[in-house]
Amino acid sequence: MDFSISDEMRDMKRTIRDFVDNEVDKYSQQIEEEDKIPQHLIDKAKEMGLFGMSIPEQYGGLGLSMLEKCLLLEELGRANMSFTTYIGAHTGIGTTGIVELASEELKQKYLPALASGEKLGAFGLTEPDAGSDATNMKTTAVLKGDKWILNGMKHFITNAPEASIFTVIAVTDKEKGARGGYTAFVVEKDFPGFSIGTIEKKMGLRGSHTSEIIFEDCEVPKENVLGEVGRGYASALRILSKGRVALGARCVGACDKLIELSAKYAQQRVQFGKPIASFQAIQWMLAEMATDTEAARALTYRVAWMVDQGLPAVKEGPMVKLFASEALGRVVDKAVQIHGGMGYMKEFPVERFYRDARLTRIYEGTNEIQRMVIAGRLLKEMQI
Repeated sequence: MDFSISDEMRDMKRTIRDFVDNEVDKYSQQIEEEDKIPQHLIDKAKEMGLFGMSIPEQYGGLGLSMLEKCLLLEELGRANMSFTTYIGAHTGIGTTGIVELASEELKQKYLPALASGEKLGAFGLTEPDAGSDATNMKTTAVLKGDKWILNGMKHFITNAPEASIFTVIAVTDKEKGARGGYTAFVVEKDFPGFSIGTIEKKMGLRGSHTSEIIFEDCEVPKENVLGEVGRGYASALRILSKGRVALGARCVGACDKLIELSAKYAQQRVQFGKPIASFQAIQWMLAEMATDTEAARALTYRVAWMVDQGLPAVKEGPMVKLFASEALGRVVDKAVQIHGGMGYMKEFPVERFYRDARLTRIYEGTNEIQRMVIAGRLLKEMQI
């Protein structure tokens, strides 16, 4: 495994870090208060090509490998997590299905606008009765003439209020269920019968919007099927698998930022006549934070490399999501503790990170589901 970084990639990482530290961070409190990401930050991200990280160059994207993408997402992970989620959901689950499963005609139709950020992507799988149990899906798609007619509702859809292009999983054969009865579609927000439902009020990630999407006899062209009819459940798992590796990289970046904030605060905060950084209790917390972060980074890089080599990462992808998100949970908890009472106050960024980080253990598959997938695969591999 070679994790060496090219000069070009090193320059891109530096550019993104400068953007995050010198521009995005300045607006974090404004994003929190207004529940909106300033348009000029989104426009700058477009200019940098960040919306096209995963999209091949022939369609206007950067054409990055999974490892290269993770290197950049680490830097983005240092930013306000709402901003990171806005871009990360688009470059991950919002566009992966079209990149990997769409016909050439659909790729040419949709990918250039997604790569430039002109249009935002989103992924619709979760339903009120189909969260961790995705096989309990109720949204249906029936072929009538040259159109699929979709009916149903998805909820907790990241980026939905702003998105223009959705990858949606629906039931096309109830009798077959998940094994041959689900199909993936590309749905545009302007298709007849499509609408946005309730926009959720969340504990954290203000500025990153989540809502229902509703299908009422929604008309989707026959050719807008992703992959094969009946293979939608497998398609969803494939999309989520890569998204979980990318999420791991974003968690690592957030850990890096929290360590930086905590180390600086510990050296500036004086108690008992000396900086609290000189106390063993604080040093041990920092050491554990750094160790968790480096372990998560190493696992993320290794699995990203596996993906790039075309190796199966059926259990390793969930491992990244599981370990990196829980490492972030431990790191942010220690960051608040190091900051003491100030860590509980909104004027300090660790308070926001504490609320925002909690969702990483829930979305894109709960960590309980990740444990089930890992154990199931492990037992299958070691069956006696």
